[in-house]
Amino acid sequence: MRHLMLSSALALLTALPMTAQADDAALILGTERYEALGRLPRAANVTAAERGLFGLGYVVISLPNGRADAVAEALDAFLDEATGAERLIVALSGRFVTDGSRTWYLTAEATAPRLMGLDETAVSVESLLLVLARAPGRAVLLLGSDPTQTSVFDPWLREGIGALDVPQGVTVLQGEPRYIADFMGRELATPRGDLAALVAANGRVRAEGFLPRGLVLMPDPAPVVLPVPDPVLPNVPNTPDTSTEVALWEGAVALDTIDAYRNYLRRYPRGRFADQAETAIADIVAEPNRSARLGEEALGLTRDQRRAIQRALTLLDYNTRGVDGIFGPGTRSAITNWQQQNGFSQTSYLTAEQISRLDAQAARRSAEIAAAQERAQLEQARLDRAYWDETGARRDEAGYRAYLARYPQGFYAPTATAALAQIEADRRSAAQAEDRAAWDAARAADTEQAYRRYLRAYPQGQFRSEADARLAAIAASGFAPATEEDPEAARAAARLEEQQLGLNDVTARLIEQRLAQLGLDPGPIDGRIDRDTRRALRQFQRGRDLPVTGFLTEQTVVRLLADVLGNN
Repeated sequence: MRHLMLSSALALLTALPMTAQADDAALILGTERYEALGRLPRAANVTAAERGLFGLGYVVISLPNGRADAVAEALDAFLDEATGAERLIVALSGRFVTDGSRTWYLTAEATAPRLMGLDETAVSVESLLLVLARAPGRAVLLLGSDPTQTSVFDPWLREGIGALDVPQGVTVLQGEPRYIADFMGRELATPRGDLAALVAANGRVRAEGFLPRGLVLMPDPAPVVLPVPDPVLPNVPNTPDTSTEVALWEGAVALDTIDAYRNYLRRYPRGRFADQAETAIADIVAEPNRSARLGEEALGLTRDQRRAIQRALTLLDYNTRGVDGIFGPGTRSAITNWQQQNGFSQTSYLTAEQISRLDAQAARRSAEIAAAQERAQLEQARLDRAYWDETGARRDEAGYRAYLARYPQGFYAPTATAALAQIEADRRSAAQAEDRAAWDAARAADTEQAYRRYLRAYPQGQFRSEADARLAAIAASGFAPATEEDPEAARAAARLEEQQLGLNDVTARLIEQRLAQLGLDPGPIDGRIDRDTRRALRQFQRGRDLPVTGFLTEQTVVRLLADVLGNN
């Protein structure tokens, strides 16, 4: 048995030989310090559980705060140890992302992930479950995550653990990082402990998948056996000379062909590597397009080149299920469909010639799409302009609103929006001016009726509080100023106010023009306030709920000017 500890320097630090080949393997990854995603307290505590597992005879690959390359090395080491292992344990504690049905564990340098941009900084939990499925009934996956972390990275990815499709015979335990660390260091490391009972008693971890009553996962503590040197007899070799067999086997592995493995079996049908040779041959036979695969591998495609191929296939409407530089089932299916449509053997692996043709087709398709987009943009601009000519170009509110309803992001949308904003501003200014004019008239009259008339006309006016206060003062004083119930007094007051205005001929002519614009016949526009002018003034005052005197008070002048401006 041996205990493997991976440092953040991306290297295996120790490999301690023990008494026999390991039957159990464990992988522990705990990441607390994320470079871009912040800290996740206690997530790295899970790596302390390595001691308990090592004491039970496990080969332990443990890595705190690992970056992508160190994690990849740890995964490779674990996969090596997991082959043929009797018991398998994987513990991941840190940040996870999910699209709902798939889950990835993030390494320390991971940035905000995107569904189409997951790279080597994300470890597939589903892939680890497939590895654990090789030890049914003797495999446990522990996941430590913070349920309060609910970031959404894009419309398809969020932080957390999604629904897991747990393989038959695999036990999955979930909880907060500190609880998973405690459970691993205590309950899980109990020799011959009943795992179901330990989980139930703990109460802070939850289980799914395979967890029958009486499930005993852990063996008795591994005995410590000191190595005993082999006896050395005179003239007798200590071990048989296997160098020739080893050399032949290594040559077969290097060639990795059916003929090479068969050659080994012909020489050593019961050799120490016979089972491995048979397995290798079976794997090669089961892979019908092996030569095509080897041919593609010989091209040495980089991650960026693989992404470019995936983008080209996607552009040609072959769904690769992502552009991540990883040729998974989706990409292989897309390649197969493309090969079928282009008269190539459907191997799902590409040759240099096929990559060149695919690139040319994608370039042509890209140019076609660009040309189509340009034509569509020109047509859209034409329609936009035509609609503007019939609506907004007429420079009225209805036209502006009609244009924006059809083209809210159109070429003339900024112009229409600015124009409407100015119309609204002018409208507000006019309303405020009218409000102030009405208030000035009420203050000039200073009667209860005038103040109430203002409040009826402008219940939410800017001078509402002043009107209420003046009404309260009038009521409290018990004395009412001159009221409008005395017509003669009101006309006398109005006549006096008109005299105080000091109207000249020019002003009087302007008043007559305003009355004429409102359709109130003031007689000739001659600057003389005569009987016709008085009649027109009374009509205006009556229509505006002003004191009907026929004289020009300040209130009447302000309201007259405001009405004319509003009609313009």
